[in-house]
Amino acid sequence: MYLIKRKSFLLLLCAPFVSFNSLYAQQDPLKFVDPYIGSGGHGHTFVGASVPFGAVQVGPNNINKGWDWCSGYHYSDSLCIGFSQTHLSGTGIGDLGDILIMPYTGSILTDKGTQQNPGYASHYKHSDEVVKPQYYSLKMDNQVKVELTASERVAFHQYSFPANKQVHIIIDLSEGNNDQSTDTYIKLLDKNTIIGYRFSKGWAKDQRIWFAIKSSIDIDKFNVFDLNTDKPGAELQGKHVKGVISFANTPQKVMLKVGISPVSSNNALANINAEIPGWNFTGTVNQARIKWENELSKITVETKDDAHKRTFYTALYHTMIDPALYNDHNGAYRGTDKKLYKNPGFDNYSVFSLWDTYRSAAPLSTIIHTDKINSFINSLLAAYQQQGKLPIWPLMGNETDCMVGYHSVPLIVDAYLKGYRGFDVKLAYEAIIKSSTRDDYGMKYIKQMGYIPADKQNESLSRALEYAVDDWCIAQMAKKLGKTADAALYTKRAGYYKNYFDASIKFMRPKLSDGSWKTPYDPLISNKDFTEGNGWQYTWLVPQDVEGLITLMGGDKAFCDKLDELFKATGSMGPDAPSDISGLIGMYAHGNEPSHHVIYMYAYAGQQWKTAEKVRQVMNEFYTDKIDGLAGNEDCGAMSSWYVMSAMGFYPCNPASGTYVLGSPLFNKVKIKVNKGASFSVNVVNNSSKNIYIQKVIFNGTNYNHSYLKHKDIMKGGNLQIVMGHKPNYNFGKLIPNRPKSAVED
Repeated sequence: MYLIKRKSFLLLLCAPFVSFNSLYAQQDPLKFVDPYIGSGGHGHTFVGASVPFGAVQVGPNNINKGWDWCSGYHYSDSLCIGFSQTHLSGTGIGDLGDILIMPYTGSILTDKGTQQNPGYASHYKHSDEVVKPQYYSLKMDNQVKVELTASERVAFHQYSFPANKQVHIIIDLSEGNNDQSTDTYIKLLDKNTIIGYRFSKGWAKDQRIWFAIKSSIDIDKFNVFDLNTDKPGAELQGKHVKGVISFANTPQKVMLKVGISPVSSNNALANINAEIPGWNFTGTVNQARIKWENELSKITVETKDDAHKRTFYTALYHTMIDPALYNDHNGAYRGTDKKLYKNPGFDNYSVFSLWDTYRSAAPLSTIIHTDKINSFINSLLAAYQQQGKLPIWPLMGNETDCMVGYHSVPLIVDAYLKGYRGFDVKLAYEAIIKSSTRDDYGMKYIKQMGYIPADKQNESLSRALEYAVDDWCIAQMAKKLGKTADAALYTKRAGYYKNYFDASIKFMRPKLSDGSWKTPYDPLISNKDFTEGNGWQYTWLVPQDVEGLITLMGGDKAFCDKLDELFKATGSMGPDAPSDISGLIGMYAHGNEPSHHVIYMYAYAGQQWKTAEKVRQVMNEFYTDKIDGLAGNEDCGAMSSWYVMSAMGFYPCNPASGTYVLGSPLFNKVKIKVNKGASFSVNVVNNSSKNIYIQKVIFNGTNYNHSYLKHKDIMKGGNLQIVMGHKPNYNFGKLIPNRPKSAVED
C-alpha cells in the first residue's frame, strides 16, 4: 500500500513538469526548422548561421559548379573551400560569398585546389554537419571542426584543431560566389586584429564590403599573397589578395569575430564592439536562437503531423533571411550612388527580390513584421533618391535591373493602403510616378501605344503585364490621395493587359508594332517574348483585375473551364524554356512565381472549392521536409511565403488590395500575433488529408459567407472557424457578393 501511494505521489509530482516540457516542445518552433530543406534540388537555399534579416549569413562554400550553386552551397557536394560571411538564399543568380575564411593544418597553402585534389579545401560528410538557423558546425576530413554563429553584422567563428599540427587560417579575398574580385586589401593591424576590404564585380556590378577580424589568440605570423605569390610585409592591396594566419603553437581552439560594413573597416570594428564585445560563443548562439524563436513564434500552428510542421517553420524561416540589413550599428551605409549616409533615421535594407517577393512575401510581412515595414519602404525610397528610380532588384548597394516590372510599387502602395505612415508619403508618390514614366525597358511604348511591341523589346508580353499590375497599384494610391487625373490615367494603364488578349484563342498573345498579332504563335512555347514562362502561364497574370479577365474569357464558366485546361495542358515548351519553369501541373508552374496567384482565381468566379482542391495538391506535391523539398528557386522567401500563407488558409491574389482569398487550411489551428498584443486565430474543424473543402465559416461567432478575408479584420484580432469536409460545398463563395474583389474595399 505504501509503495502504491508513494508511486502515485511521485507521478503527480512529476506530471506538471512532464506536461510543461511537452507543451514547450510543441510551442518551440525552432526545433522544426531544417535549413537543409531546399539545399538540394533547385531550391538554392542558404545553409549556415544568421539572425532574422541580418547583414551576415555565414556558412560553408563549395566550388561553384553552375546554377544549383547560386547560394554557394549545394547538398550534393562534398568539398568545402571555406566559410564566407555573406550568401544569397534561393536566387537564380549567384553572387556574394565575401570574405572567405578557411582553417587548415600542415604547410601553408594558398590555392583551394580542385574537387579531386584539394589545396587548402577539405572534403566533408553531411553526417559531420550540424545545421540550425542560429548555429552551424562541421568537422571536416582535415580534422578541423568549425562552428559558426552570428549577430546582425558580425560572424563568430570557433575552430577546434587536431593536436600537434601546424595551424593556419587563410583569408582569401579573391574568392567569391560567381563574381570577380576587382580590388582587395588586407592588413594586420595588431597581434589580434586584421582589417581590409573586398570590391567585386558580378551580379552586383560594383559591390564594396569592408571587414575587420578579431582573433582570440595572438597571431604569431601573418603572410600576405598576391594570388599564390608571397609578398613581403603584413599589408597588401591588389585584385587577388590573400592573408594567412599562423600560430607558433597548436592552439586547442581559435575564435574569430568577423565584422562586416558597407562603409569602412573602422565601422566593421565598431560593429564587433557593439554586437559581440566578448568571447562567449555559446552565449552568442543562444542570443541568435532567441531572436529566431521570437520571430518564428509570431505564428503558432497545431497539427499531429511533424513533417508539416517542419515544412511550415522552415518556410517561415526562409522568409526571414532577406531583405538583409545593409547598414552599420551606428546606422551608416553607402548608397547606390556610393555616397556615405550617416544618419538616415531608419534601418537600411537590401536584397529585395522584388519580382518574386511582391506577390506574397511582402504582404506576409505587413501582418507579422509590422516593426520593419517602414524601414523596408524607406530603404526603397532612399535608393530612388540616389539613382533616380525605385529599385528593381537591389543587391548590396547596387541596382541589378534584374527581371521585369517596377515592383517596388506594390510594396509601397500596399503599406500605404494598410495604414503605414512611417515614411514620406509625398516622396513615395513622386517615386512611383517617376519610376513608371521612364522610357527604358519598353515603357515608352506603354505610354505611346498602350502595349509593348514584340519586335521592339524582348520579353514584351511579360513586361507589359507586370507593368499593368504596378499601374493598378499606383491608381489606388492616387485615388486615396485625391489625385483624380492620375487615378484615371493609371486605371487606364492597368487595363492595358486587354490589348494582349486574343479573343479568338483566349490567350494573351505578343503583338507587333503594326498592331498585328505575332505569328506563328504557340502558347506552349517559352521564348524571348516571355520572362521565364509561356502563353499558358502569362495569360493569367492579371491579379489586379480578375473580374475583367473573366469578362474577356466569356464569363464565369468559360473562365473556370479555361483554368481547368491550364492544369491539364501538356507538351514541349521548346528548346529555350528555362529551368525556372518547374513544379508543373499541366502548364501551371508552381516552381516560378508568376503562377503563384493563379490557383486562387477560381474563387473570383464563384468556384472556391477548386481553389481548395488545387491548394492542397500543391502543398502536398511541391513542399516537403526533404532536402529537395522545394519545386523551384526559393527566391529570397517567395516560394516559402506562398506556403506559409496557403497553409494558414488564405493568400493575397492581388498583392495590394488588402484582401486575402480563402483556400484550404492545412493545420488544425493557427494563431498569428498581430498588432498591440492581439492575435488572429484560425480554428479548423474536421480537418484531414481528405477533408480539404470548406463547408462553413464562422468569424467571431457569426456565420461568414465570404470566400475572402480583409487585412484590417485580421489585424484587429479575432477568431475564424472553418469547418471542412471531403466533398465540395459548391455554394460557399458562389454568390457574387461573397466573392473576393479586385477593388480595394474600405
